[in-house]
Amino acid sequence: MNAPDTTSAAAGGADLLLWVAVPYICLAVFVVGHLWRYRHDQFGWTTHTSQLLEHRRLRWGSPLFHLGAFMVIAGHVVGLAVPASWTENAGISEHAYHITAVWAGSAAGVAMVAGLGMLCARRLLTRRIRLTTDRSDKLLFPLLSVTVLLGITATTAHNVFGAGYDYRSTVSVWFRGLFTLQPQPEAIAGAPVLFQLHALTACLLFAVWPFTRLVHVWSAPVGYLVRPYLVYRGRARTSALSAHPGRRRRTPGSRRAVQAVADAGDPGGVPARQAGRQKWA
Repeated sequence: MNAPDTTSAAAGGADLLLWVAVPYICLAVFVVGHLWRYRHDQFGWTTHTSQLLEHRRLRWGSPLFHLGAFMVIAGHVVGLAVPASWTENAGISEHAYHITAVWAGSAAGVAMVAGLGMLCARRLLTRRIRLTTDRSDKLLFPLLSVTVLLGITATTAHNVFGAGYDYRSTVSVWFRGLFTLQPQPEAIAGAPVLFQLHALTACLLFAVWPFTRLVHVWSAPVGYLVRPYLVYRGRARTSALSAHPGRRRRTPGSRRAVQAVADAGDPGGVPARQAGRQKWA
């Protein structure tokens, strides 16, 4: 693989703007935007699901997109945040890492693009969902699509069909420098244009993140696993109870009376406390 020299002269004004100022502005908006959203729009902190409006495409598109996204994020964390020397010390050669990253990343990217395509198609082709699309979705979906497609195109053009490009010696160095407060814009200034565009659109994606449905990433439903059961009554039970209003009446307010009335409306005689005890979906 060709590893371009990153020890070039000091970066110019355009490089400082693109690879230092823009990333830090986007990161600041990312952090402050989440704090603002949580304080002022907690009821809007959701995916705004449209499952009740259309389910057929969502059933396939959502798992493909989320599974591919998780794999892509994991690959970016290893590729950008972990130095090459660390993986070599762990016994993973650069060639083995490169082969694994290319093919696993390609599979993850294909799954993510396929799922994202299904989600975008259902939003464009299903009128009820199209009418519920707000302005943040109209910004998020195109930006997310462009970011993903640029990443796949860069990988395919340079590392699948091309001679190979070692982004860990350029893009990764620039990325880690932002978080250590030692930015190195010259490290990415010489990278191929596709990698540069992918990095810029990713920065913009982080900037719009707090104001879109992407905030649901931080709301894992852990409480669902430990919350108590809820007792519910089915519509058939209510109808049967109305059909026999005088059967086995008891004094209102008594727990036994409530149980007797519920049992009277159940043709099978199943106690109410056993009939509908489950968690809501």
